Amino acid sequence: MNILTSAPAPVLELRGISKAFPGVQALSGVALNLYPGEVHTLMGQNGAGKSTLIKVLTGVYAPDQGQILLEGRAIQPASTLEAQNLGISTVYQEVNLCPNLSVAENIFIGRYPRKRGGIDWAGMQRQAVELLERMQIRIDVSLPLARYPLAIQQMVAISRALLVSAKVLILDEPTSSLDEKEVDLLFSVLRGLREQGMAILFVTHFLDQTYAISDRITVMRNGEREGEYACSELSRFDLVNKMVGAPATVGEGAAAPAAATAAAPSKLATLLRATGLGRKGALSPMDIELRQGELLGLAGLLGSGRTEAARLLFGADKADSGSIVVDGKECSFASPRDAIAAGIGFCSEDRKHEGAVLELSVRENLILALQARTGILRAIPLKRQQQLAEEYVKALGIKTAGIETPIGTLSGGNQQKVLLARWLATEPKMLILDEPTRGIDVRAKQEIMDYVTALCRKGMAILFISSELPEVLRVSDRIVVMRDRKAGGEYQRGALDESSVLQVIAAGDVHE
Repeated sequence: MNILTSAPAPVLELRGISKAFPGVQALSGVALNLYPGEVHTLMGQNGAGKSTLIKVLTGVYAPDQGQILLEGRAIQPASTLEAQNLGISTVYQEVNLCPNLSVAENIFIGRYPRKRGGIDWAGMQRQAVELLERMQIRIDVSLPLARYPLAIQQMVAISRALLVSAKVLILDEPTSSLDEKEVDLLFSVLRGLREQGMAILFVTHFLDQTYAISDRITVMRNGEREGEYACSELSRFDLVNKMVGAPATVGEGAAAPAAATAAAPSKLATLLRATGLGRKGALSPMDIELRQGELLGLAGLLGSGRTEAARLLFGADKADSGSIVVDGKECSFASPRDAIAAGIGFCSEDRKHEGAVLELSVRENLILALQARTGILRAIPLKRQQQLAEEYVKALGIKTAGIETPIGTLSGGNQQKVLLARWLATEPKMLILDEPTRGIDVRAKQEIMDYVTALCRKGMAILFISSELPEVLRVSDRIVVMRDRKAGGEYQRGALDESSVLQVIAAGDVHE
C-alpha cells in the first residue's frame, strides 16, 4: 500500500468504521485519513460502501463500531446539521437549494444576517459576493438561482458550505450532471480551496476526473477499504483492478486491444442505428448499431454512460444530439411511449422504483407496458390479461401462488421474470436489459439469461448491460466498452477477456 509519509496530522480520521443493516454488512473496519490542503478521492463500484460511509460521516447513520476524529477530537454527529456545525459540510449530486430564491438567499437560508430586527438584505448580498469571489465566481447574487447553469448552482452550494467555516468539504458525485466546461470550472474552484488549506473528500465514478484533481485515492470494495494510495503512484489500470477485484493479468504498460474500426461483416439486418447520440452532462455523442438476432453487450464501470445510453435509446431521457433510425425509418423519441410504438422494450436497473409496482398483482404488473401501447381508452379485456399472465408464468417458470398475488411478495428473481414478461408481452423487436440479473440468485440469473439468449436466436435484438464482466463476455455477440460517458471501443465476441476489458476501461479509446 502506497501512502504519503510526510503529511501533517489529518484533519479528519476514521478508525475501524463498521455499519450493518438487516442481512447486509455495509461497512467493515473502514479507515480513512483526510489532510488539510488536499483533494482525497473515494472510489469504488456500486455497493462498495461509499454512500454509507458518507452518511456515517455526516450524521445520517451512527456507526456500529469505530471512531471519527476531527482535528484529533472524537466526534459523534447525530445529524447532518450537527456535522455541519462541527465543520463537516457536504455538497450532493443533486443541488438541494431553492431555485426560486436569489443566489444570496440560497447561501444564507436559515442564517440570514439581522439588522434592526429585520433581515440585512444589503449585508447579505455583500457577504454573498465576497464568498463567491473567494472561489473566483462573479455573478449577480440578487438574481434567482434558477437563472444560472447547474455548475454555478454547485458553486453556490459550496459557498453555503464555506459560510459555516467548514474544515472538511465532502463532494458526493458533484460532476455527474456537468459537462466538460462546467467540470473544469468546478475543478478550478476546488484547486483554489485546496490552496487555501481546505480538506476535500471527493466522491466520483469518473477515472479522468479522479486523475485530474486528486492528491490521494482511497479504494473501497464490498464495504471494506481496499487501500489508500498517492494518485501519482497508482496507474489507471491498477485502480480499475482494485475497484473490481480482478487479477492483474495484463502487465503494466501493456497496450489495450485494438478496437474494431468497423464491425465484422454480418448477414444480420440492422434493426436500429443511432448516430451521434448524446446528452449534455450525461453522454458524449456516440454511434451504436443493433442487428436482428444479435446480443450487444455494454460493459463499463458504474457511471460510464451505459444506463444513460439505454435511457436515450428508449426516450426516457431526451437526447440533445444525434439521430435514431429504426427499420430504416428515422425516429424521434419524445417519451418511452414513442419507443414502445417503435417496438422497443426496456427493463430498468431500478427494479423497485422504475419497474415493479409492488402493491399490484403479477397480472397487473405484467400487462402494464402492453396497456400503455394500446392506450388508456382501449382496456385489455380481463380474460386476455389472465391468459397472458398464465402463459408467461409458465414459460418463464415464475414461482407465485397465482397471477393475482402481489408482486411485492415474490423473490427478486421472480419479480425480474415478471418485468421481463411485461416487455415480451408487447412482442418487441428490440429489448434493452439494464442489469437484469442484479441482486437475484444464481439459478434465477441462469434461467433469465437462457431465456434471453433463446429470444435473441429467434431474431430479437438485445442490448444487454451488466456490471458482471464474465456474464457480458459469455452472452454477447459484440461488446461496446464504455468509459467516462463515452464509447471506448467496439469488439467482436472472443476479442476480449476480463483483463482486456479492464484495460480498455482504464486506457480509453486506443485511437485518442
